[in-house]
Amino acid sequence: MEVNKLISELKTRWKKPTPPLFQKLGQLGLILAGIGGAILTVPIALPIVLTNVAGYLLTAGTVLASISQITSE
Repeated sequence: MEVNKLISELKTRWKKPTPPLFQKLGQLGLILAGIGGAILTVPIALPIVLTNVAGYLLTAGTVLASISQITSE
């Protein structure tokens, strides 16, 4: 029962308007995820540090965009 209630609450929050601050954070998250994804898909060999940073950018950007989307007023 609790899982259904949680899913219902997430659906409701997803449809509500997002505050302006979280809209900007969501856009920033998408930009970070895009940069990380672009670096990871480059067809040349990159230093391992750059590859690790790109993975962190991709993860952080995805989480930031997801969390900011379900934030409601």
